[in-house]
Parts: sequence; C-alpha cells; structure tokens
Amino acid sequence: MCMSEPHVGTDVLGMSSKAVLKGDHYEITGRKMWITNGLIAPGVLGDVFLVYAKTGDRLSSFLVEKGTPGFEKGQKINDKCGMRASTTAELVFEQARVPVKNRLGEEGDSMMHMMRNLELERVTLAAMSLGIGMRCIQVMCRYANERHAFGKPLRDFGQIQRYVARSYASWKAARSYVYDTARRMDLEKPGNRLDSDGVKLVATSMAKEVADNAMQVLGGYGYVGEYQVERLWRDAKLLEIGGGTLEAHEKNITKDLSRSWEQVVG
Repeated sequence: MCMSEPHVGTDVLGMSSKAVLKGDHYEITGRKMWITNGLIAPGVLGDVFLVYAKTGDRLSSFLVEKGTPGFEKGQKINDKCGMRASTTAELVFEQARVPVKNRLGEEGDSMMHMMRNLELERVTLAAMSLGIGMRCIQVMCRYANERHAFGKPLRDFGQIQRYVARSYASWKAARSYVYDTARRMDLEKPGNRLDSDGVKLVATSMAKEVADNAMQVLGGYGYVGEYQVERLWRDAKLLEIGGGTLEAHEKNITKDLSRSWEQVVG
C-alpha cells in the first residue's frame, strides 16, 4: 500500500504524488517511501502495488504492476532497528503509464478506501503485538524458572514476580480488546476507526513494555540474540510507528469521542 512519501507520513493529505488522465491511461508522478515489500530482494521489485495519488485535489488509487513504463525502484532501506526480515523501499514514479482500468473505484473515492485499509492494518498490527508479547512472556517465565541466584530460582524474587505478573495481565487485557475489536469490525464499510486506533494504541505499547520487561528479567542474556527478546524488543518499536503513530491514534480517538461520546457509552 503506497501511501507514505519522503516528506509525508501521518499527514497523508499532504502527499504530492499526482495522477493525470491522458486518454486511456493515467500518468503518475511522485515518490513513495517506507513501502513494505517494495523490493522483495535487493534490486528486485515486488509484483503489484496499490498506489495512492491525487487526481485534482482528491485521492484516487491505482493498481500498478512491475514493468509499468516510468515505474522504477528507488533505494532499499537498510540498517533498520527491527523488522529486518521485512524489506522496505522507496518507489519512484516518473509519468508512469497506468491504464484507466487499473483505477480502483471512481476518481476521488480513495480517501474512504485508505481509511478502511488503515483500520484493517491497525487491527492486524495489534494482533502482531499480541504475538510479540506472548513470546516474551514465555521466554521470561522459562528463564525465571531455570536461572538461580542466591540459592533460589529467579521466580521467587518479588522484583521478578512484578515483571512477570504485570506483563501477563497487560497482555491478557490487550488480547481481549484485540479479539473483541476484530469480532465487531464491519469489513464491508469504514467507520471502525475509534477502536481500530484504540486497540493499536493499547496493544503496541503493551508489546514494547512486555519486551522491555523480558529483557530486564534476563539481564545480560536479554541483551544478546540467543534468547530472542532483544529482537522482539526492536520489532515492537516499529508497531508504535507503522500504520499510524501513537500520537495520531490519540488525536483520532479524542476527535471521534468528542463527536459521539453518548453513542460510545450507550
């Protein structure tokens, strides 16, 4: 989903990519950044992309395939803190020739498409956070059972118990929220933003905190790759940024609640 640009992240309406109708095709010009699977290997483009661009002053979306004239790979993003198995890239469109039939829906409809896609993505990232949290709890519990200090297993120390217990309770609460939100989502239309943002806000913060707790329980072993929690800690950080930042979720939730608080509590 090609939305972000080098100078535009959360402010998607500030994108500058344009699609100009030229008879039976559009010419798309612009640059997209931080595109997941933009390159599936160094120098190798992915196969098909959902590209957002402005037609006039409104957003439209297009399916753009590898090999489209004017569509080129940009830089592969290297040295990422986490999620290193997921390739990320810049994509470049220089009057890329895209057939009219590759436009999704009508011209100018895609703000609604984008919001719906983001709702789905945010619930998915919240679910990913549950996986990170669960793995970290498993690792820290196993380590606290096996590792001894001062003649006792680590699980007998109150400081360790606090990390384990609070991690489990936070994970369980986030899990309930994720499952409930996923169950209630209407996949046929947008309008799920309040809880798709809320569940990502809660679950991604939980994942990073639980990963941090696990690293603390493991001490020096948590800081190296053998026990995996340092990788999970790095991966969790991206979930607080990708698909919308925590700050964007807080803004959206407050805005939505100010409009319809009575309906929410009712």
